Amino acid sequence: MSDKHPNPHQQQAPVHGSEEAQPGLDSLAPDDREWRPTPKPTAPGVEPTAPGSLKAPDTHNSKLDSLEAQRKGGEDFPLTTNQGVRIADDQNSLRAGSRGPTLLEDFILREKITHFDHERIPERIVHARGSAAHGYFQPYKSLAALTKADFLSSADKITPVFVRFSTVQGGAGSADTVRDIRGFATKFYTDEGIFDLVGNNTPVFFIQDAMKFPDFVHAVKPEPHWAIPQGQSAHDTFWDYVSLQPETLHNVMWAMSDRGIPRSYRTMEGFGIHTFRLINAEGKATFVRFHWKPVAGKASLVWDEAQKLTGRDPDFHRRDLWEAIEAGDYPEFELGLQLIPEENEFAFDFDLLDPTKLIPEALVPVQRVGRMVLNRNPDNFFAENEQAAFHPGHIIPGIDFSNDPLLQGRLFSYTDTQISRLGGPNFHEIPINRPTCPYHNFQRDGMHRMDIDTNPANYEPNSINDNWPRETPPAAKRGGFESPAERVDGEKIRQRSPSFGEYYAQPRLFWLSQTPIEQQHIIDGFSFELSKVVRTWIRERVVDHLAHIDTKLAEAVGGELRDRTERRSAQHYPARPGQWRGERPQPQPLRRRRRRCERSRGGSPAQRTHLSAGSGSAPAGAAGPGRAQQAALLANGRSHCRRWFSAADRRHLRRLPVADGGCGGGARRRPQRPESER
Repeated sequence: MSDKHPNPHQQQAPVHGSEEAQPGLDSLAPDDREWRPTPKPTAPGVEPTAPGSLKAPDTHNSKLDSLEAQRKGGEDFPLTTNQGVRIADDQNSLRAGSRGPTLLEDFILREKITHFDHERIPERIVHARGSAAHGYFQPYKSLAALTKADFLSSADKITPVFVRFSTVQGGAGSADTVRDIRGFATKFYTDEGIFDLVGNNTPVFFIQDAMKFPDFVHAVKPEPHWAIPQGQSAHDTFWDYVSLQPETLHNVMWAMSDRGIPRSYRTMEGFGIHTFRLINAEGKATFVRFHWKPVAGKASLVWDEAQKLTGRDPDFHRRDLWEAIEAGDYPEFELGLQLIPEENEFAFDFDLLDPTKLIPEALVPVQRVGRMVLNRNPDNFFAENEQAAFHPGHIIPGIDFSNDPLLQGRLFSYTDTQISRLGGPNFHEIPINRPTCPYHNFQRDGMHRMDIDTNPANYEPNSINDNWPRETPPAAKRGGFESPAERVDGEKIRQRSPSFGEYYAQPRLFWLSQTPIEQQHIIDGFSFELSKVVRTWIRERVVDHLAHIDTKLAEAVGGELRDRTERRSAQHYPARPGQWRGERPQPQPLRRRRRRCERSRGGSPAQRTHLSAGSGSAPAGAAGPGRAQQAALLANGRSHCRRWFSAADRRHLRRLPVADGGCGGGARRRPQRPESER
């Protein structure tokens, strides 16, 4: 793909139907009656299989069968150490006498405690909170005309899948129903290797270049000085970043809409976000964007419901997915493709390589080509959900990348983070990550190596083992991976394409596509989030960006923020010094600070003079600490002055005697303790 781009003014987005988009693909999705199974009645005298049961025959496939050897139950087995030694007493540690010290030789205790100390692994930097399920994928018809990927070659081909849904911002213990983007990652265990489709529930992302990914994540995560808020984007650092990076606005609009609080994982869409390529047996490439369409339809929560569920059931989405599968109400999704011939790469008024832009379905319809059914829950949350390693770089012959700059950066980042999180380069050997097809290469050793390689030659070429394993030439079927030929012309520069430079047209298109009630929900989302932003200039910059999208949107959000500010001011909540992000309190009038210092030191000058004259009690109506406390407060008067008074005021007060409200007088003598307390 050339980096030479035609004049944007000459680009027009063609409007065409599905037949014009790609002849012969408009009828791939059959009528529901063609593929929906008809339940069979239970035969007389046969106990029916419980819906969603792990023993149900339709919940087994090649991947689940390969995991069977790794599953361990505890029924009818003695308790042992990790070395297989049977344990006679798991209640008490070994000690010298019943009340004596614990002995270092207690290897059972040492193993148990040491393993417990190392049970946790680093959580994902983003998408830490997630839920997963097993299932299968089946195409409606052969897509051999588009791609040589084997799992899309026949309507009879059934491919095991493992899917993980997640939130983005919050940690592993955050709530499910917060306003956030949701992750939608699918691992296909194909006969040619693993293909990972790693996407979200929105068709676009926040940034255009992977260079900004660390900055974006730092901004959206909890603020560094107090780790607040968890699982929320309603804070200063996120909106400061948004206000300074207008490329984020499109996905922010989606997040503030109903898409940001889905009703269930079963009722949300999924998107591959980036532009990929499909490669057929002749080497012809077609640009593609992947979609997941929920068969149950799209549904979202309203904000009031989401807030209540966050408090009442923070595991709402996880519980919903698990219980639906156990009840036999299997979630189903249809795989959709938006197909763009390579010759139409520049036919749009946006760049196909820009991950912050979607391809409107009115221009390129989504063609549904297969369905995915999730029909089995994991047996162990940690072993399957937490150790699953999804990677957009896991592709198979027939699928290839584009030059999307964000995608290119993800190809490096995901490998690096899996090595860090899962303890080494052999994370592919973890059972949930193993392909179902054989794999052989010359990669050796490393942390947590489990394969026992018997090949006497660990290099290539070699004659010792007749050069095995060998390369596989590209072929229409069962061939080696080959990237399509592509001509790239350009100088080595750090520069973003001018075709990436428009930030407001698609957010405006999204806004105008919403119904009035959906638009009101977007206004409410912006108003709530920005009302939590303390710094006024950040709110003003965001509203200014909204004015570039739609003036009515900006006016509505600005009006809501003004009303919320006025209501908050009317409540007269007292502000503690420095409570806002560590800021210093503003200087107060001298009289007010003096009264405050007097209260902290035990009363007015007249009250302190009365006490110093030897009176056993304060004047009538005076309230304050006892004489001993009065003396201690007077002795520490200077520290109080340093806290509440400016430097100039402190110099003035030091020249005043204590009886006049000063901090000690010219001699600066400390007050004497009362006779009764000496």
